[in-house]
Amino acid sequence: MISQPAADAPVIGGPGSPDLTLAAELRVTLGRATRRIKAERGEAGLSDPQFNVLAILLREGPTSPGRLAEHERIAAPAMTRTVGCLADRGLVRKTEHPTDGRQVVVSLTEEGHAEVVETRRRRDAWLSARLAGLGAADRAVLVQAAEILRRITSS
Repeated sequence: MISQPAADAPVIGGPGSPDLTLAAELRVTLGRATRRIKAERGEAGLSDPQFNVLAILLREGPTSPGRLAEHERIAAPAMTRTVGCLADRGLVRKTEHPTDGRQVVVSLTEEGHAEVVETRRRRDAWLSARLAGLGAADRAVLVQAAEILRRITSS
């Protein structure tokens, strides 16, 4: 005979379970933290999608608008508009594809590179200032939490 759980026993991951409660709290808190950090921007005052394109180009090098769209999981026409706006501002350069005349290659300009570096510097400075106000024990907990979050998000 298969035993049934008690009527008041929480189902793992079910409504009211500790895992679900923790997940909801982390989701809200991480979302707020992300929004606050992203509020720190460089001089260009780029939108998040625009900044993401610059960051991708810095990390991965020149690529096509189609690959950028795939990376960001957006429609190609939307990425074409984003790239056009960034090109108009001098943050990216569009050149002909070396073997396919129908495509363009998008690359980061020096100004675009500087914008990514400055935005990251401001974000790191903001967060560093907040961390400086914490005690050693709280910072140690955050070191552990960062490693746990890294493991959770890498799978």
